[in-house]
Amino acid sequence: MSGRQHKETETARRVRARGLAAGRSLASVAEEIFETCSPLFGTTRIKSHRLSNGIALADVIEQVRALFERDGKAIPGIGETLLSAYESGLKRPGPEYLHYLCCVYRVEPVALGYDGPCICGHGHRMPGVVRGGDLQDGRSDTSPVSRELLVLSDGGDPSTGGGEEDENVLRRTLLKLLAGTSVSLDGQVLGAVENIRRRMDDTMVSATVSPAMLDQWEESTVGFGRQYMNTPPLRLLCDVLLEFAAVRKAMERRQPVDLQERLCRMAAQLSGLCGMIMIDLGDHRLARSFFRTGRTAADETGDRALRAWVVAREALVPLYYGDPREALTLAKKSRDMAGQTPCAAKTMAPVVEARALAMLAGSNGQKKDVVDQAKRALSRARTAFSQMVPSEQEDTAFGYTERQLYFYQGDVLVRLGETLEADVVLEQALGQYEGEPLDQTLIRLDLAQCRLIEGEPEEAVQLATRALEMIEKIHRTELVIARVNELIGGITGKYGEIKGLDRLREVALDRAQLDLGDLVGGL
Repeated sequence: MSGRQHKETETARRVRARGLAAGRSLASVAEEIFETCSPLFGTTRIKSHRLSNGIALADVIEQVRALFERDGKAIPGIGETLLSAYESGLKRPGPEYLHYLCCVYRVEPVALGYDGPCICGHGHRMPGVVRGGDLQDGRSDTSPVSRELLVLSDGGDPSTGGGEEDENVLRRTLLKLLAGTSVSLDGQVLGAVENIRRRMDDTMVSATVSPAMLDQWEESTVGFGRQYMNTPPLRLLCDVLLEFAAVRKAMERRQPVDLQERLCRMAAQLSGLCGMIMIDLGDHRLARSFFRTGRTAADETGDRALRAWVVAREALVPLYYGDPREALTLAKKSRDMAGQTPCAAKTMAPVVEARALAMLAGSNGQKKDVVDQAKRALSRARTAFSQMVPSEQEDTAFGYTERQLYFYQGDVLVRLGETLEADVVLEQALGQYEGEPLDQTLIRLDLAQCRLIEGEPEEAVQLATRALEMIEKIHRTELVIARVNELIGGITGKYGEIKGLDRLREVALDRAQLDLGDLVGGL
């Protein structure tokens, strides 16, 4: 312990002793410690509560772990480094950790120095409460702090700087989702999303942050990548953007070059992940904006593989929502950026090329030439995949997996009309997927397209309807529904109205009333 820390602890110990002798509450003692120590040592409110309890970092961590265990949750990876970062103000606790810290100290987020309500939506003042509040007997916390939380949860606008209100919008969205309330992707949420992204553009500078803290953020970034394929998009977007905002704050101050590069890498990855989520949600404008931010951040790292990955992911925007010719151009640009570096983009870029070429094949007079080009691109992708390191072959977001390669190869073959080969490849892909509803649904819709091409429209309708019914409404994203509408258009254009089409339309429209409270079941 440094001399400064020792003086801080000794001062807090004296304040605590006097307060307890006078019969004051621990919360009141914590407030006095903050008022006494903050001007002298920069003590934060959250740290003052630990000092008022007279316990060490390790004691708080064990209590948090015990509460997770009591709630039947996996033991978290919180450690002294992360808790110390909270206490020093370098990082803000995520919604879940903040809830459990409030439970440990039996206070509300405001008392710990954080605006906005807790995700549990209740008080933490009663001894032994883990989930907050006593709902059984109908009592509620009518303290000033509780009343302030209720105002915030109803859309209050606390005076905050540095974009904190945008983060509060996302925290309130999370609160509503976890409470089972229906939430839509409205202008306020989209505005917060765009503001956070723009601030990252504005603050591509440097900051001071510990290497240990960067380790924690990098682990979180990798974790978000693992969640990408099986977490509802809007739920994941809130989590990713809150981490994105924390990284941006760290970049506002000067830092050593090596730490700056790591922060820029995380900014590029989180921006790219946000762009991918916005594609799923159907907002191609915001998707492009996030990829542009990701490019800016990736350029700061000088990492060819990372820069190529952002551009390859960006190519999916025009592939799904624009001109396949633009997708082809971006894919070739990504391939050139990657050069001879074995990486995910070197596999992904030729796959995007092949898909764009397959989409152009139907309108190109020289169809055979386009088909040959697409198949050569797939061959390059398979070769590049074999050169990737195993860790990248298992990463669905920042790498490229074998099942993704099979899926997109099958998608290309469907669009080229090679249905026999496509059936085999798509079935192989489907057999490798587990718990990833988006790609599984798209594969089943490709199999339905095969049936349509082979002249079996009724079977195509049945396959597509089953594909939608197998997933929750929250996973029926704009991307999925666009593919369904493409199938319906192909059927009606060739066969008119057939049996089962009304049911398929009904299931597709059902997602229009998105009940985002369904997310709670997956948490």
